[in-house]
Amino acid sequence: MPDTILPSQLDAVPECPDCGKPEPFCICNGVDPVENRIDVLILQHPQEQDRLLGTARLTARMLSKATLKIGLSWPSLSKALGREVDPAHWAVLYLGSAKVADLVTDRDVVAIDRKGDLEPSQTAVLRGIEGVIVLDGTWSQAKALWWRNAWMLKCQRVILGPQQLSLYGKLRREPRRDGLSTIEATGLLLTHLEKRPEIADALFGAFDRMLTTYREAVKAHPEFLPKPRPKRDWRRGRKPVRRKS
Repeated sequence: MPDTILPSQLDAVPECPDCGKPEPFCICNGVDPVENRIDVLILQHPQEQDRLLGTARLTARMLSKATLKIGLSWPSLSKALGREVDPAHWAVLYLGSAKVADLVTDRDVVAIDRKGDLEPSQTAVLRGIEGVIVLDGTWSQAKALWWRNAWMLKCQRVILGPQQLSLYGKLRREPRRDGLSTIEATGLLLTHLEKRPEIADALFGAFDRMLTTYREAVKAHPEFLPKPRPKRDWRRGRKPVRRKS
């Protein structure tokens, strides 16, 4: 999580019941859901509380077949989804330590096995996917979701090799070049699996509008910007003492 705290002024602003963002940051008016064939299940870590720049709820709102669940663990995929499904026909997007750049492939979406190696028949494996699981949170939070839900090993693991950096830019730095927002990752994944570039166009367009609205809102209301936490003297484990002259 960013080393910031939200100001009390923002906490008092009414939020949109659909996207969860404070009203000045909401773009729900005019959002048209995309008809997707492949189901999407977004599992959000409960500590992922970036109301201003988070995209999980917007992603779910943008898709006709999407479910968002908040928590740390579920007994099975069916329990998380709320209906009976076969996890063998689902894929889970989890990068972990795997990188497309380390594999001999030019694909944007890659299916890998438990050892992190390429699945031998990429086209056949990806063609049979009926649903995808996307983990929403920081890198450490996504790792926690992965390890707490052992049933994910029954799903096909996939990773992304995006050609472009995230639209977040300097607003939210990622530790790796292939780090994307939830809405970007979902758009790229569905577009590849369904062979429909209009899905990525719609989701990326909504994300771009969200970022534009964010910049305009904080420019008009600078008091909404996160306040930095007091700096600490990490060597002593306490706040630095200001000496009197």
